[in-house]
Amino acid sequence: MTTRRTFLKLVGGGVILAAAGATWVATRTPATAREPWLAAAEPPKGERASDVRRFALSYAILAPNPHNMQPWIADLSEPDAVRLYCDPARKLPETDPYDRQIVIGLGCFSELLAMAANAAGYSVHVSPFPEGEPLPELDRRPVARFVFSKGDALASDPLFEHVLARRTNREAFDTEKPVPEEVLERLTQSVRYSDVGYTNDDSRVADLRDFSWSAMEMELYTPRTYQESIDVMRIGSQQIDDNPDGIVLEGPMMELLSATGMINREVLADVDSMTFRQGLPVLKAPFDTAMAFAWMSTAGNTRLDQFAAGRDYLRFHLAATQKGLALQPFSQSLQEYPEMADHYAAIREKLGIEDNSALQMFVRLGYGPSIEPSPRWPYESRIGNS
Repeated sequence: MTTRRTFLKLVGGGVILAAAGATWVATRTPATAREPWLAAAEPPKGERASDVRRFALSYAILAPNPHNMQPWIADLSEPDAVRLYCDPARKLPETDPYDRQIVIGLGCFSELLAMAANAAGYSVHVSPFPEGEPLPELDRRPVARFVFSKGDALASDPLFEHVLARRTNREAFDTEKPVPEEVLERLTQSVRYSDVGYTNDDSRVADLRDFSWSAMEMELYTPRTYQESIDVMRIGSQQIDDNPDGIVLEGPMMELLSATGMINREVLADVDSMTFRQGLPVLKAPFDTAMAFAWMSTAGNTRLDQFAAGRDYLRFHLAATQKGLALQPFSQSLQEYPEMADHYAAIREKLGIEDNSALQMFVRLGYGPSIEPSPRWPYESRIGNS
């Protein structure tokens, strides 16, 4: 277990290791984990130039998704079409037992795939769940089928210009910079299927900050749900390059602590450890700096509703990026496991969600620092079959 004697404190914080190579370790960054973002920006060549499906996939894999698990598998065996499947090994059964959040992520992927194809001059006919809606969990049936056809004078969606700048920003936001009402109202116009609500009222935002943190604590102190996050943590550049998915812990201090074994999954999983306790204020900072909240609901909670909500969330996030806003989902209170039931009911009441409607997304908004994009597996690695 890490102890205080392991650390040498500096003025202003930080860690010094009296070991050769410490400077190199501290400044090391992932070498390959973010290359798919750079590859998408490059002019298409090879198969990506000759097959619009591959061009579209190179963008679609950049879509937001729960815990950055990237659960998509794309089957290209049918000419001019893509069948999308969920990789069962990338689901989150403890926090997302009915796969609702995973379906939303697959909806994000689908909207981005269609956007990219349109930008290349192709229309895409999207058929969600062509072999039926799998309930209560996803199975090996396709999530969607996409048919590509060359279009005449297709206009690229203006939101597509912001794909490479989109980030899920988990840093503290600027508490001196409020989010204007007119900007929030503008964001609601980006969606097609869902109902969107928002607030930037100081008292309501303060209440939702506290409530959201209490839901986060419920997830942290429920052993199996916290362990689900621990299992997909990538600590330091080597782990991130080896597995460019999941929850990333990086930066100079993480490189040092990881390289010396002072931080690992076992240490982080111990909620009684000093490491866990010292990490709580860092984890809480985003909750305390939310400057506005927005939420997305649908009339029902079918797989089609969840899929459509994902398509809308991708558009909403791109619209926020267009306006210079930072965004982060606070999904904890929306999760459907028994220990979260009281929070699940309370968030619906706080946001005025009607009995028959489904709350699909809840996010914080504000103005945050520039950050790196999340790691991604290359699109070629996500081509396969069910």
